[in-house]
Amino acid sequence: MDIRPNHTIYINNVNDKIKKDELKRSLYALFSQFGQVVDIVAMKTMKMRGQAFVVFKELASATNALRQLQGFPFYNKPMRIQYAKTDSEVISKVKGTFGDKDKKKDKKKKPQDQVANVAKKPAPGSANTNNAPTMQVPDNPPNYILFLNNLPEETNEMMLSMLFNQFPGFKEVRLVPGKHDIAFVEFESEGQAGVAKDALQGFRITAQCAMKITYAKK
Repeated sequence: MDIRPNHTIYINNVNDKIKKDELKRSLYALFSQFGQVVDIVAMKTMKMRGQAFVVFKELASATNALRQLQGFPFYNKPMRIQYAKTDSEVISKVKGTFGDKDKKKDKKKKPQDQVANVAKKPAPGSANTNNAPTMQVPDNPPNYILFLNNLPEETNEMMLSMLFNQFPGFKEVRLVPGKHDIAFVEFESEGQAGVAKDALQGFRITAQCAMKITYAKK
């Protein structure tokens, strides 16, 4: 029964009442902290209910995620995680061990697309550096509440809680009714809030939206 470590991890005991799209977004937000997520498979068929697969680009990321998130209370149910029995089809294609040559060609294009996307990313990043005041607002001295903005429309309390509760001192997330792109996160102390702020500054919940974090105005 000993399964060889690979890029794909298998998760079960997942809360099957969560809608598929929300589930995939939440899994992405949680697991992408450990490395680049290539694919997430979650189906609502009877056979696959309560289960999901997360495919990482790097083996080390999969191993780290498996160790850190074993038993994590995901939508109030502890996740059970193990390596998948075989490497994902996605990874097999990248490695060139998948049979269809045409598919391999398609797959080879994708890493280039990703490189192109990464090459494009400095543009918004450099815009952020030009807008540095939004990152370090002088009239907001350090305190224990963080203000998040530039959040994607699909952000929910569970996603943000999963991101921030890995940091010591996390207390709660507060969303603002009617405003999907902002939220507040409270910590027990100013120092603990600062650690989370530095670690998650610019974190992308989706590819388009880099989260901006400042201290909240008192």
